[in-house]
Amino acid sequence: MTSVLGMALLGLALMAGPTVAFVPNGGRVSTHVSITRTALLDKVKETCRAVVEAAGHEFNPTGSSPEELVQACLGPTAKGEVSGAKFHSALQEIYNQNGLVDYHYVNSAPHHFNSEAFLQGRGLITEGMVAIKANIRKENFQAARETLGRVLHTLQDFYSHSNWVELGYTEPYINLIRPDQPLENLADVNTATCRDCASGTCPNSILPNILNEKKLTSGYMGIYSSAKPKGKCSHGGAADLTSTTVPRGGINKDEHRSDNVAFHNAAVNAATAASLQLLEDIRLAAGDNDFLRMMGIARSSVVCFVIDTTGSMSDDIDEARDVVYEIIDSKKGTQDEPSEYILVPFNDPSFGPMIRTTDPDKMKKEISELTAQGGGDIPELCLSGLQLALTGAPASSHIYVFTDATPKDIALKDTILALIRSTKSTVLFLLTPASRRRRRSLGTGSFEDYKDLAVASGGLAIQVSKRQLPQATDVILDTSTSALVTVLQRARNSGKQETFPFILDESLQNITIYITGTSITFTLTNPAGVSQSNTEASGKLGTIRTVGNLRRIRLNADKQTGRWQITINSNQPYTLKVTGQSTITFIYNFVESFKGPHPGFAVLSGRPQAGQPATLMLSVMGRKGPSSVSVGNIGLVTVSGPEVVSNGTMTDMGSGDILVTVDMVPEGESVVFLKGTDKVSNSEFQRQSTTQMSVSKVNIQAVVDSSVEPGETFKLPFSVMTQGSGGQFEISARNDRNFSMSYSSSLTLTTGRYTNDTLTITAPASTPSGTDITLTVHAKLSSGVDSNYVVLRLSVVTKITDFDQPLCEVVSVQADDCPQDVSQCGPFKWELLANLTDGNGAGIERISLQQGNGSLSYTSLSAPVVQANYNASCCSQIVEIIAVDKVGNVGKCYQSIVRSDGPPALTLSLPLWLCLLVSAFVKGLV
Repeated sequence: MTSVLGMALLGLALMAGPTVAFVPNGGRVSTHVSITRTALLDKVKETCRAVVEAAGHEFNPTGSSPEELVQACLGPTAKGEVSGAKFHSALQEIYNQNGLVDYHYVNSAPHHFNSEAFLQGRGLITEGMVAIKANIRKENFQAARETLGRVLHTLQDFYSHSNWVELGYTEPYINLIRPDQPLENLADVNTATCRDCASGTCPNSILPNILNEKKLTSGYMGIYSSAKPKGKCSHGGAADLTSTTVPRGGINKDEHRSDNVAFHNAAVNAATAASLQLLEDIRLAAGDNDFLRMMGIARSSVVCFVIDTTGSMSDDIDEARDVVYEIIDSKKGTQDEPSEYILVPFNDPSFGPMIRTTDPDKMKKEISELTAQGGGDIPELCLSGLQLALTGAPASSHIYVFTDATPKDIALKDTILALIRSTKSTVLFLLTPASRRRRRSLGTGSFEDYKDLAVASGGLAIQVSKRQLPQATDVILDTSTSALVTVLQRARNSGKQETFPFILDESLQNITIYITGTSITFTLTNPAGVSQSNTEASGKLGTIRTVGNLRRIRLNADKQTGRWQITINSNQPYTLKVTGQSTITFIYNFVESFKGPHPGFAVLSGRPQAGQPATLMLSVMGRKGPSSVSVGNIGLVTVSGPEVVSNGTMTDMGSGDILVTVDMVPEGESVVFLKGTDKVSNSEFQRQSTTQMSVSKVNIQAVVDSSVEPGETFKLPFSVMTQGSGGQFEISARNDRNFSMSYSSSLTLTTGRYTNDTLTITAPASTPSGTDITLTVHAKLSSGVDSNYVVLRLSVVTKITDFDQPLCEVVSVQADDCPQDVSQCGPFKWELLANLTDGNGAGIERISLQQGNGSLSYTSLSAPVVQANYNASCCSQIVEIIAVDKVGNVGKCYQSIVRSDGPPALTLSLPLWLCLLVSAFVKGLV
């Protein structure tokens, strides 16, 4: 599966090219994306069903779209609608990383199971699984998703690039995810494996003795050389130079051709089943709730507070505490109930730690214990606290910063801008300047810096007195909500009268307009021509509240759909933002094309390149899935200064995904806009992204190819190039863990040529496994005219040598009282006793029921042997007990008392691989 994810005929891809894995000649497309999508949606649906039914509800999606799956997964336990955007984003992160294996590791045999690199390929899979489980345990879900995408690519490639299906196997090779099991019967380097195929399209060129002896081999791939060991199979295809060396041809099953239909289909089926197997192992290790959180199945709202705790902030802390309490108490049981709470305090000279929890009572306790102390008439470490929040909170979060001081750590501003652009998070500052003037020291920032960051993120910088603060926090209640969308966003640095039109559609609720600035007058007009001015606090169109530099306009519930406008007159800078709640939204990424054997598009980490068209990939979501909306126009629009609109050329990829090319990128900062029609209500809609982005002539390339081991120095090669003026470039790098780093502080660049350097970073030996590191590398021309950045995520993973699964020994099954006639089972019960032990001493961490409606109890998990007792009605005849050890190895007991004749069946302890097959059979996956 040398796939390029941007073929995107399924709409969930990011890459395109002539050589794409599993591409048939017919209308059905099988790619890494489609295989991964099928497996992920199946496993998420299965997990959602288990969670919903365990809570006593019926799981009944109204359709097959991801949006409807999310609604069914969360809907029964809360009121209202929920956006599927985070689920879409999680899927896209996995697909993106899956495809990037063909970009970053195109010539790596282990990443593709080419050239008989079976042990090394299996090593990548199992090391990746260890990292995924460790990341989930530390709630670092983005790092887990990124690794999952890469691991799935390698696993899927095994079935297309080896001769597994030619050997007659139809089930996955479970040993690929079981490092405690050997890889058997591998062909050695001196064993010929293929016969010559002059045409290159032979149905099966594997030698008969290899097939008879069940020897495992894979095709050799040569991108730069035609050399391969004598008699060995080639991968095949125009990019493989070894395919012209005898034996010619190739054995890859990437494409659906007339000569390999059966093998191609078998490879697709085996790769899909193998992906499900791997996902099931991760799900069992993580537990259902954390598995769904990793997949973005959660209410969209995440409440994240960054709070100054210096002595003058006592009133602000009290107000933040009141807001948190109100959010928790008023939104409980609704879809607006936050899925996670994050708190980052900062002071001077310290900041953090970051506190994150899904428990509202714990959040209440943590924020109730904040006290104002220390500090003085000096700036504070606000940006350091904000950096922790941006790296710790999920992408696209709303982050609320409370402070009355300017930033002492202004050197972090470029890093904060990079993180805002990378995460697409929105930052709202609540600024309460102290009554006495604070001294501004050399190298510190100003309140204007906060305003710059707010505008860049699509947020607000609200400046009020401490007495007015309680009146300003309504904006937090507005934005800490599910399915928040931006309809319009503009910023103006020079005052003049200007009219801003915008479209409101039928799906929008709780529509709110925010204007920040001073000396502002405005008039709001609806589609019927009815107007309301800023002097009417409560008018025909809405309610206006003015506090400090903020005007908050909440439209009346009896809103009208159609074209509205607001005319603003001011001689001072101001910002305008129109928001509402709706499940009609979109997610996007800037992408760039790349060449090679499998050309396509890769997601950009930094700013798009100047001097060439900007390319974006969007996923559009409607109320009933992507088919319930039609898109009319997508492009880029400037937020500040004279408005410039650059429309894009759209290519519909299907399933709501659209590839957009903008030939003329506006000068300066711009955002993505989208206009279309909601088919449910037949009303026009418009949406905007929030994060501003501009182009750059600087490019930074860096690839994280492994995890970081605690106590060991990790080397990260990177390259910098400029298409603009060469010369001296300042290099700065920062990480959110404050780990020790070394790198060149400056590089001399020549136009059009990459300059290489290496950054080293060392995680202390005490760093817990599963910790992630967000690393930002920034390159800036000494004159400051141009710059760019790259944001990388590294995982700290302790080397694991324990891959033994917990063992289960069934001691007894007492089911003699169960009647043979199942219809008479009601009053009768059965019982199972089992001993659970950890195979290699790490210790059992969790025991749970995967199947069964009975009650499970067990003795202390710290005991060498844990005794489990299961009691159930005779009507519930199957039980699966899951045991997970402290490094994520999963063991399973499967027991059935289903019988046709004779006594109940007794199933003794089973190894995990057999349990998975039995379980898959029972669940209809095989």
